[in-house]
Amino acid sequence: MPVDAKYHATAIATGGRDGRSRTKDGSLDVKLTIPKELGGPGGEGNNPEQLFAAGYSACFLGAMKAVAPKLKLTVPSDATVEATIGIGPRSEGGFGITADLAIHLPGVPKEDAQKLVEAAHQVCPYSNATRNNVNVGLKIV
Repeated sequence: MPVDAKYHATAIATGGRDGRSRTKDGSLDVKLTIPKELGGPGGEGNNPEQLFAAGYSACFLGAMKAVAPKLKLTVPSDATVEATIGIGPRSEGGFGITADLAIHLPGVPKEDAQKLVEAAHQVCPYSNATRNNVNVGLKIV
């Protein structure tokens, strides 16, 4: 499906999972470290799964805010989305990821929260990018 991209972000990685990654404009520059669970040293630094979790959680919260007015709902100012990204070997070979989102909407009735989450999941770019490729769990907490 074609996309009329209005914004582009560019990042440059060096050294792979134990190197650095930075945005071309210099606004983000992170040291990358392989987690112990994947055979690396762990320690200071981040990994691609953490960066994906940060992006997905922020994007999903933004998607809820975007769809809320159409549903005549309000996203509380203290709403949170916690994204947990997993990585591991796939039965078909190679590696794959999992994604679980825990959505906290204080004061929003369960039925309204469910409508909001379902609508956001249809418009969120991360949800659309992972649909039919990554198992994404949605849980209202």
